[in-house]
Amino acid sequence: MAAASGSDLSSEMEVDAFRRLFPLNFHERHLLKSIRPDGRTLGKARDTIISLGAVTSANGSALTKIGCTTMLAAIKLEVMTPTVESPDEGCIAIDFHMPPICSPIVRPGRPAEAAPVVAKQLSDTILSGKAAWMAYLDIYCLDADGSLFDAALLSAVAAFSHLQIPVVSLNDEGRIVLISEDNGGGKLEKEPVNKEKRKLKLATIPFSLTCILHKNYILADPTAEEESIMETLVTVVLDSSSQLVSLYKPGGPVLAQTSAIQDCVSLTRQRLKELQKILNEAISDMEVD
Repeated sequence: MAAASGSDLSSEMEVDAFRRLFPLNFHERHLLKSIRPDGRTLGKARDTIISLGAVTSANGSALTKIGCTTMLAAIKLEVMTPTVESPDEGCIAIDFHMPPICSPIVRPGRPAEAAPVVAKQLSDTILSGKAAWMAYLDIYCLDADGSLFDAALLSAVAAFSHLQIPVVSLNDEGRIVLISEDNGGGKLEKEPVNKEKRKLKLATIPFSLTCILHKNYILADPTAEEESIMETLVTVVLDSSSQLVSLYKPGGPVLAQTSAIQDCVSLTRQRLKELQKILNEAISDMEVD
């Protein structure tokens, strides 16, 4: 029994050493069997969790996990003065944060290389609605284990799905002001514009899936290890009606053939249905609570 246990331990150490010394060969051996080191098939995404209302001080918030990748999104609303050019449009300010706790490659005092890239992708994907509101969206990456944009976008969408528009009123100067919960029960000089908090109605919701292109293989929802070894990424964003919103390919050694892009879009359509179901269940659970 002791000899068998020692043999198993030795075998595990050899596999771990091979994985560290020859990571690409290690992964390609799995690809030959159409499976990945974590046991997933090539086109399968990791388990996903959405928890709404994670930050009680925010107007809307959500904690999302895709595998180990974890994002916390929170939204604060402020009344803004709309521009003359767009008198009926609000604005969204997006900040994406990657603190050193999220990954060993993120160093204190140095901005993570992925942070501005993800922030730009989010800004290009999330569009402001027609309302005189300033929405401050902050997304914190708590664990960076691949597919950062997918997890960040999902947390943002979930936070907006949880968002409640505060009660507002007109002050003596004719300006719209927020009514805080502290004085909400007191006497108001003017009647509130909206009697109670309202849920934000989203006309369409974007969902995304990042895939890796490696030789003739397509790997959905890559981990950080897979991204570091096989560097050609393609991110497809579809709206809730499966219409293409954007396609993002930041270089890489593999050319994106038309057939490969079509396969990535097909995988994203499958993933969209999964994410819609998970989000709807999270919203239903929140309404029950």
